[in-house]
Amino acid sequence: MSPTNSIPVNQLQLRNLRVAFASAGAPVLDIEALDIEAGSQVAVTGPSGSGKTTLAYALTGIQTIDRGEIRWGGVDLAKLSESARDGWRRRHLGLVFQNFHLVPGLTPLANVLAPCYFDALRPSSGQVARAKELLEQMKVPTARPDAAMLSRGEQQRVAIARALLHDPPILVADEPTASLDERSGAQVIELLTDTSRVAGRTLIMITHDVRLVDAASRCILLAAGHLDQGGHSRTSPGHLNELFGF
Repeated sequence: MSPTNSIPVNQLQLRNLRVAFASAGAPVLDIEALDIEAGSQVAVTGPSGSGKTTLAYALTGIQTIDRGEIRWGGVDLAKLSESARDGWRRRHLGLVFQNFHLVPGLTPLANVLAPCYFDALRPSSGQVARAKELLEQMKVPTARPDAAMLSRGEQQRVAIARALLHDPPILVADEPTASLDERSGAQVIELLTDTSRVAGRTLIMITHDVRLVDAASRCILLAAGHLDQGGHSRTSPGHLNELFGF
């Protein structure tokens, strides 16, 4: 299925989403409707166990769902085969994992270029140039022979560069500042928001970090798998403290 011409590929329309696990009594996610405009910067927050990471994986087609529609640009991920979802992710999505998922023993540059090998025997010269440009932009010391030798903040910036390699219209970051110190976390927040704003990219950040919530243009609150419909477009750190005891 191809995207509807009038709907940007990075515009989300979610309807009647339900995800349940056999080990859990109530559904992990039960969301009637959620719309995210193309180019939005959205923070998804809530207490531990509220379904934030499950929602991120459902929105990216990694987590299969029991019911509902997840439409990006008119394409319903729930109706695609597993291989078609994989192809859709490679074309349209950048994903930043909380634990980076870098490959030990590879240089920072080789880690950024790793997704290229899904489509070709070796990266193109243009892809190599783009990877070097991203690492330079993110101030990563590329001379290190192993990405494992980098600080955690530097490793997270390598992971962000990898996610941005193909200039995706959608970027999803799962707890991108969770394991970083205050300075590194602030740098990552600036990188995520600034690069997405300039590119018109839809940015969805799963987070407990009130700094990320403050940097986003919209905050979505989850509680026990449901949207908090009382949330405002911008939610203050004080409000989050009151709701969730951050």
